[in-house]
Amino acid sequence: MIRDYSKFLSPNSKAGGSERQISAIETLGWQPYFAQQISVDELAQTPPVRIVEVHRNALHVIGNDIDETILPPPGATIGDWLLLDRVNPQSSRILDRKSLVKRRAPGTERKEQLIAANIDTVFIVTSCNQDFNVARLERYIALAFEAEITPVIILTKSDLAVSSESYVNEAQAISDLAPVVLLDARGDEPRVKLADWCVRGATVAFLGSSGVGKSTLTNALAGNQSIETQAIREGDAKGRHTTSRRQLHIVPGGYVVLDTPGMRELQLTDAATGIGDVFTDLRSLSIQCRFSDCRHTAEPGCAILKAVENGEVDEARFGRWQKLMAEEAFNSASYAERKSKDKSLGKTVRLVQKQKKKRTRDDD
Repeated sequence: MIRDYSKFLSPNSKAGGSERQISAIETLGWQPYFAQQISVDELAQTPPVRIVEVHRNALHVIGNDIDETILPPPGATIGDWLLLDRVNPQSSRILDRKSLVKRRAPGTERKEQLIAANIDTVFIVTSCNQDFNVARLERYIALAFEAEITPVIILTKSDLAVSSESYVNEAQAISDLAPVVLLDARGDEPRVKLADWCVRGATVAFLGSSGVGKSTLTNALAGNQSIETQAIREGDAKGRHTTSRRQLHIVPGGYVVLDTPGMRELQLTDAATGIGDVFTDLRSLSIQCRFSDCRHTAEPGCAILKAVENGEVDEARFGRWQKLMAEEAFNSASYAERKSKDKSLGKTVRLVQKQKKKRTRDDD
């Protein structure tokens, strides 16, 4: 499926609407998409709140005249909108999401980890130093495309580079649908250069490795130094984990910013469409292969292998695409198999319980 990403090319600066005073939940990102999911009665009985912070065993939620810490409903994540059940918060209904960012959880188990929900724009942050990695940027952009979120690449620490032009060129070559912004994370540049995406009622998120400047950028947008920051290590330009948890910050201008801990590992799952949208040229070429199930390894009539041989496709880029597609297929299949096994186990448990109840009735 090829999606319409035309909206990515011109940020929707109208999202903030007029200059009227907006409510607390509108500042938090409340939109008609969520309002149409509930009735007037539900609105009165279970007011909407947004998850702004995730703790180990609790959630911090905010709404109109509501600022509480509650026990988490199953499957909830940062950025979710809940209809708050005052009697039993864990039964609060999670409203359908506009977008969901997820990855395969680190470790040996094939589980999904939800990163954030209802994000409008994701700023993928990297530095003009050893942290810069095209393959990692491709992963982040595929993640955003799969979730139908606007991706923007931000290059920081240009003052530490001999020349930042090469970094800009490499980043721009990844996708025409991912704008590239070079800036100094300190000072006014973030607010000026990111203004088109940071509009009233929007939710933006910073993703990237530790030490690339995500917390510094959030502070710059907020206009204060409320979030702790640390310098990178001089030896290898690797950062230290400053942000330890995911948190939404309400900033001047009527929008919210998600700051996240750096992710050392980003394995994709259920992201085949997003990967295809990053590598549109390879996806188009694959349609021209002689065999519909071509694996693009040694099959005769493979259009991609021919393009690589002729120098029309960069061999390294082709290799990264193959790696991502294989990883995504493996992770997605493993997750699907686990869900199937869980479903079968559930059926078995229910059958045993039913038979046990029947025997109890027969004994009576």
